[in-house]
Amino acid sequence: MSGEGKARAIYLLDPKAYGPETIAVTFAKTSRSPLSFQQIADELTAAATAQFHEKWVVGYGHASVAEHAVLHLAFENVSRLAVECLQSNRLASFTEKSTRYQQWDSDGFCCPAELDGEPLLEAYQTTIARLFKLYAALIQPAIAHLEQENPGMEGRKLRSTAIDSVRYLLPSAALANVGMTANARVLAHALRKMLSHPLHEVRSMGDEALRVAREEAPTLVRYVEQVPFMETSRAFQRTSVGEMDPLPATSLERVALLQYDPDAEDSVLAAMLFAQHRESASAIQNHVQRLNQQEKRALFAGWMNGRGAHDALPRETEMAVYTFDLVMDQGAYYEFKRHRMMTQIPQPLTANLGYEVPLLIEAIGAGDRYRRAMDHAGDAYRRLERRNPHVAAYLVPNGYRRRVLIRTNLRQLAHFCELRSTEKAHYAIREISIRMFEAVRQVHPSLAAMIRVPEALDAEELVSASFVRSRPD
Repeated sequence: MSGEGKARAIYLLDPKAYGPETIAVTFAKTSRSPLSFQQIADELTAAATAQFHEKWVVGYGHASVAEHAVLHLAFENVSRLAVECLQSNRLASFTEKSTRYQQWDSDGFCCPAELDGEPLLEAYQTTIARLFKLYAALIQPAIAHLEQENPGMEGRKLRSTAIDSVRYLLPSAALANVGMTANARVLAHALRKMLSHPLHEVRSMGDEALRVAREEAPTLVRYVEQVPFMETSRAFQRTSVGEMDPLPATSLERVALLQYDPDAEDSVLAAMLFAQHRESASAIQNHVQRLNQQEKRALFAGWMNGRGAHDALPRETEMAVYTFDLVMDQGAYYEFKRHRMMTQIPQPLTANLGYEVPLLIEAIGAGDRYRRAMDHAGDAYRRLERRNPHVAAYLVPNGYRRRVLIRTNLRQLAHFCELRSTEKAHYAIREISIRMFEAVRQVHPSLAAMIRVPEALDAEELVSASFVRSRPD
């Protein structure tokens, strides 16, 4: 309760009235000024704001001040490959054009500057055109087949279900629109990553985004530039592969649980008790270890009692951590990468792990045409890979597989599995979520019981109803 004359006030510093840099300074100055936020903001001039940021943010490195300056950037007609660099920034927010709910234009693809004057340019354009042509040709037959098999299915559902399978032909060169919201500190890091990227398209996006950002937050992004370390680090990673022993045959196991703490259930319980008691962490840990399994299960059940449908797991569940090696198609990875709070380390996008064949495409009699188009794209990728592996990735369609190393805690994993295991999720990402859940249930059944996935889900049954699966040649 506030004292006399100190009434509580909660209000918006209107971004239509104050620029992002002014708002950032307003919040920063409250640590040393007795004035209200409104008074501080009204006294600031553009020159005073720039001077403050120059001294404190740039000069003394108080970069957290820049987190109060928020910008909204619209990126239009950028390749889906370039979007990966944007969305690797975990503290930004994104909304993008969907491959599941829209039909993509056949003339909307990136023709990379690296291929200007190159003899492979024609083969690149021919490959992209072939993928788009078959993509467009299969949508209506897929809808007609679904309508015949599911006479009561609503029209919008028919279309999205058809596109869910036909989208496997879309190449990474396809152009998308993406909205990005980020504070100036996050944006500065994102811009440095773009400016240091191996693809010309992404570097030019960084140049243009930096110009736009300087119009709104000139001081906070003034010194953003290319980071040579990012390139030297990439170069070392590439050359160091030559020092490894010959690699064994590549496994295509979709979900492999590599690392976990066998005592994670005790760690989570101890953290739960620690938050409400006064004993030391070691004393609480010893107490938990003396409990029997029935007592532990009762503690877990009581703790989760009353959890609502949209309630996240408590922070204490972050004490359980898992490392997975995942293999999924590029379309699934495009959805998976949105779960940015996980640590995700994707391998480069290639055509070397084979591709998925959606069962719907076989059902409409287009399996052979689909395979020929995918094989053609794979061959074109390998020819271009010898010249420039980064550019070759533009040719890789959604259906090709990709490997990702992730590290996640139970809280993040529950969010992912509960969202991506439902019937509304695409079948490829559903498979990954179900297999990850099952892997955790095998080692930590009490923790897996906190994750709410639909009952009786079976990954193998889902795969058999969705894919014609085979190993790569």
